[in-house]
Amino acid sequence: MGRSEALDDAAVAAALADAPGWARAPDGALVVRRRLPSAAAAVGFIAAVGALAEQHGHHPELRWVYRDVDLRLVTHDAGDAVTARDVELMRAIAELP
Repeated sequence: MGRSEALDDAAVAAALADAPGWARAPDGALVVRRRLPSAAAAVGFIAAVGALAEQHGHHPELRWVYRDVDLRLVTHDAGDAVTARDVELMRAIAELP
């Protein structure tokens, strides 16, 4: 299966089991909310996510309010489905402090 082909529900569930805090949204996207100690820490986290996104050539949807950062991952080219690209980036983001 290619990196941009939709994963089935079992594969997504298995990937989520290894990524604490991440969940599947009702629309199928991989989502997480990170609450950081401060707004400055949130900006640092966003910068780290941006660097990972560039390395992976895949970019999350991001929402930032004060110290909360919401991330959403889907592959638009795959019809807004979750693909291996999303899982790879989710795993990398999950390792950030």
